[in-house]
Parts: sequence; C-alpha cells; structure tokens
Amino acid sequence: MGRLTGGDPSLLRRINSAVVLQALRDSRDGPGAEAPTLTDLVRLTGLSRPTVEGVVEGLIAAGLVLAAEPGEGGTRRQGRPARRFRFRAEAGHLLGVEIGSHRVAALLSDLRGGMLGSTVRAVPESASADERLEQVRAVVPELLRAAGVTRGSLRAVGVGSPGIVEADGTVRLCTALPGWTGLPLAQRLRRSFRCPVLVENDANAAAVAEHWKGAGVGCDDLAVVLAGLSPGAGSLIGGRLHRGYGGAAGEIGALHLLGREATPEETLSTPGQPLHPLDDAAVARVFERARGGDARAREAVERFVRRLVHDVAALVLALDPELVVVGGWAAGMDSVLVPLREELARYCLRPPRVELSVLGDAAVATGALRLALDHVEEQLFAVEGRVTARR
Repeated sequence: MGRLTGGDPSLLRRINSAVVLQALRDSRDGPGAEAPTLTDLVRLTGLSRPTVEGVVEGLIAAGLVLAAEPGEGGTRRQGRPARRFRFRAEAGHLLGVEIGSHRVAALLSDLRGGMLGSTVRAVPESASADERLEQVRAVVPELLRAAGVTRGSLRAVGVGSPGIVEADGTVRLCTALPGWTGLPLAQRLRRSFRCPVLVENDANAAAVAEHWKGAGVGCDDLAVVLAGLSPGAGSLIGGRLHRGYGGAAGEIGALHLLGREATPEETLSTPGQPLHPLDDAAVARVFERARGGDARAREAVERFVRRLVHDVAALVLALDPELVVVGGWAAGMDSVLVPLREELARYCLRPPRVELSVLGDAAVATGALRLALDHVEEQLFAVEGRVTARR
C-alpha cells in the first residue's frame, strides 16, 4: 500500500466529504427542523466555504445529498431563501435478519436507521439448513414489496444466528439448528444479495441492539443474556462488541458440560422425567403453569433461575459489566429480576444492574440491522488514519 501524505489531494477530498456528509446526516431532521445551509455547514465542519460548496456538489452528484426545497422542514421567509441541503436517507436501505429455531424475522431501514417495515415467518424447528435459508429468501422480497423498496437499493444485510460464527460468516459450531454447524452462512446468503452480508452470533447482535435502542442505551459496559435452551451472552466492553479470540465469547450455556449442572431437559422437567420435546413452546407452558401456582412448575422455574444465576455470575466475575440485560425466555418474567439481583449480590464482588430486555423478540434482528448500518457508516464516514479535515 502506498504511503499517504498530508498533502494527498485524494485523501483530503475523502476526509472533507466524510466530514460534510456526517454533518448533514447528523443534522436535525423532522417537523419544524430546517435543513442546513452552506453557512451552517461551514460552521459545523470548520471547512472553508469553497471547500464545502465543492463537496456538497459532489455528494449531490453521488445521490447522497439533495438540495431541499425552499422552506422545507421550516417556515418560509421574505426574500430569496438560502439553499438548504439534506442527507438522502432514502438513497439506500439496510436489512436486519434473525434466523432462529422457530422463526425467521427481518427489519428494513433507511440509511439513518429509520425503520420502514418488518416481517416474521414461522419455521419448523426440524427444518433443514436449505429449508431455513429458503424462508429467508422468501421473507425478504415480501418485506421489500410492502415498503416499496427495490432489492438493488440494499447497501448491506446483517444476520443474527445461533452458534459460534467465524469472521468470514461461517458457523463453526451450532447445536440449536439442524445442519448449521460448518455452514458457510454468509457465502450462501450472498448469492441472494448484491451487497455485503454480515453474519453475527444472535446474542452478540442482541447486545448491539440493547446498546443502540434498548435497556443499555448510554451504557458502554454491558452483557446481554439470551436465556434459552443453551443460554448465550453477548457483551460490549468500552462500547465495542467483544467476540473473543475465536468468536466463542459468552457461550455460558456450555457450563453444564462441566458436570456441575443438570441438562436443560432435567432443569425444566415438571414430572421428574426429562422434558421432551424441549422447545420454546414446552418451556412457555412450564412458565405459564408456574405463574398459575403449579408447585412442580414453580420448582422447575426456580431451578432454571438458579442455573441462570450461576451462568451469569461467571460472566459478571470475568467482565465486571455495569449492566446485565436479560432476554430470551426470561424477558417477559418480571419475577426473575429479584432472585437474579439477590444471587448476583452474593456471588459477585461488584453486582451489576440487572434489567429485562425492552426489545424482546426484536432484539436479534435489530442488532443485525445496526451491524449493517455500522458497515455502511464505516464506508461513508471512515477515513484512513482518522485525519482531521483540512481547509
């Protein structure tokens, strides 16, 4: 790679373009708000007026910026109005997809992350990898048609999936979905899209979502636990997603393999026999009976909470997060918070705050969408070396 110098005109153009575009993207948008003028952009960016004028014209030509109509987003004034400009959030679109044991869900947004639509389709737990991927291919055009968006406008697709996911989007290990271990998921999905496809572990995606729009807004050190058949956790440290060396960080559901805990089938059993089949519907029935006062179901839920506490305590002792967000099966159970808080206070040197997920079933798809948005923003705004804009 050639050496970049401070006087490289190509680099300076990229820096200035990114700075102006970000100022436009971050400007207030909505009823009563006015799009910025050239004078506003000069003030916001610190660039000279000729530089801003040249950058804006280039961004208009690229389809990322639009000259706003006089009075758009504000009130009309006497005399010749100053030209105003806005970021074209509609210039591209993003998809966030969740591939789960029993469903496929998708969210669609513009380039600001504004939600344009969503869809969910049930998938049998026994569905093969090919059948599950076919459901993904089926829900996407359905969602695009409903929103009036063309497939060609997609800039990136984020996908949240169970399992340990490698950097290239291959699922190295997954016990939740048939035929998923070893699946080159990103490669398979790229056949259906003309844009980058980013695959992430579902708990990691949920952590990104809670930090963006959920219980973890404003908190940069948090862990999100998806309480399911095999509890998994995603964590952010200093605001950055922590995947671990091999992408297996947060796989706390493997703790029972150490022989110190019962299997999920035994933990959630009500008649003394392993729960079979062990799926979301069966577990939901156990929780429902517990809420209704069934003694055996309450004992099963208590065992589930104790196991969850042990798993979460191990995570908290290792990471020392400020906040633990609980999702998955336990997301709708207010009763899980008190025992979790009490037991973590016993086990942990500095107990974290514990909250239920506010995103619920939408957490994984929302996080996948945020990852797609991060990818596009990096393309639009990131510049090598993070060099300061030049006048």
